[in-house]
Parts: sequence; C-alpha cells; structure tokens
Amino acid sequence: MADANGLFVSFEGGEGAGKSTQIRRLAERLRERGHEVLVTREPGGSPGAEAVRHVLLSGAAEMFGTRMEAILFAAARNDHVEDVIRPALARGAIVLCDRFMDSSRVYQGVTGNLEPDYIEALQRVAVNGVVPHCTLILDIPAEVGLERARKRASAVAAPDRFEKEEMQTHEKRREAFLDIAAREPERCHVIDAQKPENEIAAEIAGIVDKRLGAANIAAGSEAAQ
Repeated sequence: MADANGLFVSFEGGEGAGKSTQIRRLAERLRERGHEVLVTREPGGSPGAEAVRHVLLSGAAEMFGTRMEAILFAAARNDHVEDVIRPALARGAIVLCDRFMDSSRVYQGVTGNLEPDYIEALQRVAVNGVVPHCTLILDIPAEVGLERARKRASAVAAPDRFEKEEMQTHEKRREAFLDIAAREPERCHVIDAQKPENEIAAEIAGIVDKRLGAANIAAGSEAAQ
C-alpha cells in the first residue's frame, strides 16, 4: 500500500464522468481544512510522464500496438510515482490523482485485449508498492459521458484518441470499472456521476473524511508543529 503518512485517492471512470470537477472541489475543501493537497493526473504528473502523455493521447504510439502503449503507460506511471506521489505521501500530503492503475487495467487490459497477468506484472513494477488507499469510480452511461466529453472538446480542443473510440468500447470500459469495484470493495467506491454536482461532491467528501479519520492524518498546520 501507499506510504502510511499520507492519503492517496485516485479518481477513475469513463470519459465525461466529471472527474476533473470533483477533484478540484475536493482539493479546495481539504485545503480549507489545512491539509496539504497534491492534485495530479495520469498519464502525466511528472516532467517525464508528461512527455509520454503527449505521445499517448495524440495517438502517435497507436501504430505500435496496445502492448507498447501499456509499456509506455507503465514507464510514465513509475516516473510519476517515484518523483511525485511517493515523496508527497512521505511528507503527509493528500494526493488526488485523475486516473491511476485501474485505467490501465481497463483501457489496455480489458478493451486492449492484453492478458491480465501481463497487465498486473506491469503494474507491480510501475507502482512499486504505491497503491491508492481509496479509489472513487465516477460511473456514468457511456452515451451520456461521451456527449459531455464532446461538448467539452468542442469548447477547448479536439477529442483525444480515447474519446474518439466506439460507443461499445466505452460501455465495456464502464462495466470493467464496475467489476474492479466489485472485486475490491474495501478500496473502491462507485459514485453515480449523473447526480447533481453538489450531491456528488458531498458524497465524495463523506468517503474521504472517513478515510482521513481511519488514517488519522493531521491537518497541515498541526503536522507542522
């Protein structure tokens, strides 16, 4: 598991589930309570991993096949873990990460048709013992999520290569995230991402507050004393 001094929370779910919005809201709430909060993302989060992110999301690595993509994701994740996440946890910070290892299990494993043993072996090397204490899976029907993602993309930028894939593929990923949650109920919490934003934020806050209580993480101002 992740270092005991901090709390590691990952956010997972399909395209357009609202992860970025809820991460921002949770980070603001925790900071108001005096916690040190690190907000990060995958692929990316460290200089080396951000360089790999561009290659992956642009589709430049697609021609080399899913196996190579999985290796690139794992390399980026290891850089992210060792350079950013582990040090933050060691100093007692709360880390909020937009996607982590479960996305590789779903995107490269389930819909990329890679062998589960291969994916798990890559993950063991990539995370090197740093596993989220809590994973929040924002669940939304693929059709609804993709419509949200398209609206966002038209206002900001073109869809990335994952957003452009077929509806059936996105729905299969949704089912895969739910399957992970069913197999790891102690770590994973499924949240209905179609509910009003404020309700979702309140539900997430309640889950994280319980985790903080269990971990007995002091607020940043107290920890500094």
